[in-house]
Amino acid sequence: MGLRDRLATRDAGAAESDDLVSRFRERLLEEIDLEELSALEAPQRRARLERILGRLLSYEGPVLSTRERAQLIQRIVDESIGLGVLESLLADDTITEIMVNGPDDIFVERRGKIERVSARFASEQHLYQTIDRIVSTVNRRVDESSPMVDARLATGERVNVIIPPLALDGPTMTIRRFPTPFRLADLIQRGALDEPLSLLLGALVRSRCNILVSGGTGSGKTTFLNALSGLIPGSERIVTIEDAAELSLQQEHVVRLESRPANVEGAGSVTIRDLVRNSLRMRPDRIVVGEVRGGETLDMLQAMNTGHEGSLTTVHANGAADALGRLETLASMSDLDLPVDTLRDQINSAIDVIIHLERGSDGSRRVSEVRALVSARREDYRLETISSFVPPPFGSAPETPGSFSHGLVPDALRERLRVAGEPVPAVYAAMNAGHP
Repeated sequence: MGLRDRLATRDAGAAESDDLVSRFRERLLEEIDLEELSALEAPQRRARLERILGRLLSYEGPVLSTRERAQLIQRIVDESIGLGVLESLLADDTITEIMVNGPDDIFVERRGKIERVSARFASEQHLYQTIDRIVSTVNRRVDESSPMVDARLATGERVNVIIPPLALDGPTMTIRRFPTPFRLADLIQRGALDEPLSLLLGALVRSRCNILVSGGTGSGKTTFLNALSGLIPGSERIVTIEDAAELSLQQEHVVRLESRPANVEGAGSVTIRDLVRNSLRMRPDRIVVGEVRGGETLDMLQAMNTGHEGSLTTVHANGAADALGRLETLASMSDLDLPVDTLRDQINSAIDVIIHLERGSDGSRRVSEVRALVSARREDYRLETISSFVPPPFGSAPETPGSFSHGLVPDALRERLRVAGEPVPAVYAAMNAGHP
């Protein structure tokens, strides 16, 4: 049998399976009492549907093996009360991102690498039905008049949908999974940083330094921010502010705030900037902003400069120096027309340390550099490197790891640690001892 024949046989089998799912889904809907079903918890609801389907297949279904029967029942139940073909992908803990580029074109990200999967929707209409099911749960809609929408699944995953006419090749959906709440110790095991740097970052967080985490898309900023925030003492009141709630802090006194987009009438939006301003009235010890993207940057800088030390946030940037330029640009997007010198004054006074993350070609994520901002007032930015990642020599074997280099801790930071009663980790103390 040639390749064309094998493909035709595969497509015919997929079409027959889709027909079975559609037929028995309709039979299932005829058999169930929706009001009674809605009163059950999710596991009980699924178990009830599986029992009914088992009976229907025994009387009316084709002859199937035990495995085929179980797979068919799972697909039908997923279509009836879940998200169909997405359910198995959402159940896979190794998947961090699901990218649907059309009914037959689904990719996932595993361990930092993107791969295509065999899952497929029965048709474009089937994909639209799944999209409608997702956005309707958050009282949103998506159509030609509103072709872009952000939503969140009940289990917390963030969903972005864009459809024609903006998406030229058909409906497109991207689902980002919750980042696993790693601790710094877990990130050390994964090679994202080493033990001396972990000790230093812990001391900086506890001594209430304002820290900016920068990096590109998918570099692990939220994961790292979550790990850093885990070092905040449990006695402090922490307010987290995010576009879509992803942080998972374990401290006792945490208030979580999430922005809200406008409704279908274009009203009712609550922005990150609104939440940052409101958080200042909530008596926070620390403010953690998932990411600054606009005018809220200025409010965040002002908060850092007015008694809310020890705050943490992230920004998209290509390096630590670039992150400062990004902050300037974003802060200028506020409704206050401030000169560049004033914005530079705010940034120099607010930010203590920048941690830049990078994503390697193999999908790994690591701390690329840690730099202290040592400039003051309105002078040009001056950064001093505290730590950096040194890649393996050119031509080394693929398995050869890089290493982390450790430099001087600037005087201002050492004094900050001393006042807070935090010792400078031995590696850095030795470096400083050699450079009085």
